[in-house]
This record gives sequence, structure tokens and C-alpha cells, in this order.
Amino acid sequence: MDFNTSPELQEYLDSNEKLIWTGQPKKGIVFRTADIFLIPFSLLWCGFAIFWFTKTLASGAPFFFIIFGLAFVIVGLIFVFGRFIIDAKQREYIFYGLTNDRIIIKSGIYRKSIQSLNIRTLSDIEYDEKSDGSGTINIGPKNPMMMWGNGMNWWPGVKATPSLDLIQDVRKVYNKILEIQKAK
Repeated sequence: MDFNTSPELQEYLDSNEKLIWTGQPKKGIVFRTADIFLIPFSLLWCGFAIFWFTKTLASGAPFFFIIFGLAFVIVGLIFVFGRFIIDAKQREYIFYGLTNDRIIIKSGIYRKSIQSLNIRTLSDIEYDEKSDGSGTINIGPKNPMMMWGNGMNWWPGVKATPSLDLIQDVRKVYNKILEIQKAK
């Protein structure tokens, strides 16, 4: 248990609950499997948008075309650089807790969000483990729209499957969840 994160979750516990495990996602810039496709695509997008924008500026095109091109350049820069920075910043403010009754996920930079998942009612639980023992536990059915979107939960309208993302000792936490489920 990470004792640095447990104070973040204490106020959300019921009187009969105790924290069994707490943790946070990996810090910093993270490259995910989907980046194999997203990085080349975003570089092409941004490169073309910058090319189009500079040609529009040089040709003296109407103001509307300049604004239109600028919007595509901004989206391109977000895809190339911004998404990594936004993802890293969001993960700094995520705290996970496992109690004898539920999984608690606290997140949010400006507005706090608490997600509480009753362990007794969880059905689909799976985990992915890397060679260093870290990984992600996905809780519930996967959102088909998020197949390639890990790390882009901040994009408007995207709702990700609840998960304990990029945690250390993922198998131990997964086994602890199963152990609690069997005890109920």
C-alpha cells in the first residue's frame, strides 16, 4: 500500500470500510501501444496543416481561411505534443483505492470526480501486465470507441472503461480484488 496516497481517499470511506491497497498511475510521459499508429498519423496531420496554413498566409487568403487553417494546426499540435502532456498531468491527480467493499477512483484537476465500484457486482475484470510487473486492470465491459484511445480520456465526449491504469504490482492487486470477491 502506498501510504502517501491513502490520505487522499480517507474522507470517502464509510465507517466500516478500511483501505486494503492504494496507488496511483505511473507518472510522466507514457507511450502506449496505440502510439505506433497515432504518432505517424499525427505527424502527417500536423505537417500538412502547417504546410496548408503557411501557404494560406503567404497567398493573402481571406481571414476565414486563415482561422480555418489555424484550427487544424492547433488540433495537430495537440495530437503531436499536447495529448502526452495532458495525459501526464491528469494522471498526477488520479488516486486508486481498494477497500473490503469497493474500488475507489478519485480523479480530476479542477473538478474532483469520485468513482465507486462495488466489488460484489463487478463481472468483467481483466488485466494487462508488462515484464516489470506494472500494468492496467480494466473493470467492466470495454468501450468499443476506446480501442485505440488509451491516454485520450480527456477528449470531449470520450468515456473510458473504469480502470486502474499503469499501476505497480498489477497482478497482486488483481488477485486481491478476486480474493475480496470470493470472500463475499
